[in-house]
Amino acid sequence: MLEDIYYNACAELQVPINAYIVDVLKDARENTRDTMIYLTGNDRLKKVQRLNDNDMLAVSKILLNKQSVKGLDMRYNDITDQGARHLAGLVQENVAIQSLDLMCNNIEAEGAEHVAKSLHLNNTLISLRLTGNKIGDKGAMHFASMLQINTKLEELDFSDCDLGTQSLIAFSIVLNSNKHIRAINLSRPLLYSHQEEPTIHIARMLVVNQTLCELHLGKHEMTDTGVERLCEALQVNKTLRYLDLRCNKITRDGAKFLAEVLKQGSPLEILDLSANRIEDDGAMHLSEAILLPNCKLKALSITSNNIGTLGLVAFTEAMKINKLLTHIYIWGNKLEEPVCVAFTKLMRKGRLLELHTDVSPYMVDGHVCLAELFHGLRRHFYWTPSYGEDGDDASNSALALSDTSDDFLPDDIFGHSLT
Repeated sequence: MLEDIYYNACAELQVPINAYIVDVLKDARENTRDTMIYLTGNDRLKKVQRLNDNDMLAVSKILLNKQSVKGLDMRYNDITDQGARHLAGLVQENVAIQSLDLMCNNIEAEGAEHVAKSLHLNNTLISLRLTGNKIGDKGAMHFASMLQINTKLEELDFSDCDLGTQSLIAFSIVLNSNKHIRAINLSRPLLYSHQEEPTIHIARMLVVNQTLCELHLGKHEMTDTGVERLCEALQVNKTLRYLDLRCNKITRDGAKFLAEVLKQGSPLEILDLSANRIEDDGAMHLSEAILLPNCKLKALSITSNNIGTLGLVAFTEAMKINKLLTHIYIWGNKLEEPVCVAFTKLMRKGRLLELHTDVSPYMVDGHVCLAELFHGLRRHFYWTPSYGEDGDDASNSALALSDTSDDFLPDDIFGHSLT
């Protein structure tokens, strides 16, 4: 059993035994196919002892030749650059692990370099998540170089990694020729210029890239000018289906540019405009696009956009005609009574399912109101389930990068995480 191998490894390496690792390994039967090992530092159902660099040395040793282990989830631990170095040795030699989640550890540029260089020779890993590790421009540049060599990786998450203009441009240049990456998250970089150079380079990339299906550009300080450049590229791009522009500076003009793209038959199926400021005018532009048969949009998030009754009711009218749009998220706008009534009617008629929106109707003194539900395109992104699976009513699970396989469906996003 894996726990016995772990005891022997700790004795050989002279490192302390971590009781949490033993507990997890007991649950992971060695002869089970496609095992996913969860060594998360925020598990609320187990007595957690967060993994440190010594633990990574032992874990890397015992998993080196374990073909049954297909994925590692090590979120919220105390892994530093030294631990990343041990892990890099595992990644380089192991020919089974397909998914690796290192979200919110203490890995910086040196550790990023070790992991990136290990992927030069790895032909197995498909999904890598480094969210919240402060690798910065220096660390990210190693991954950009790696993408010129690696032909297996499909999903990368570098959100909240303190990326800068240099690395964002480098990723854009590499993706001009990389034909394997299908989903990438570059949200919340540290940008100090108002010229939107990264957006311009990303737009140029979208003109020639015919592989990328999912792109996250949240918190880029993007204005309508940047959106206009993106939309010029999206008129040519035929593969992007999920575009995340949350928490930017997009107003009605940016929404109008996006609406024109949707009207022209763009393959976009999921659009996240949460926490912008498109207001009623922007909402009207989008609802007009949704009315047209060319619009392929299936999910739309417009939470916290200062939209009033006129714009929100326009969406409900558009949904009565266009049956393709099944998921819409509106919380944080001006939910006056006409809006509450309009969305309540959609839900009572079965046109909008409660699991496909973030509001739920209730009555107070004869008036219809809407309460918030914890649903969304990326609900509680930094959390993990306390119990149950993602999609369960009791689950607070994060949505990782969505399934970008050829048989992609919106339900994959809302009901499953990669891991």
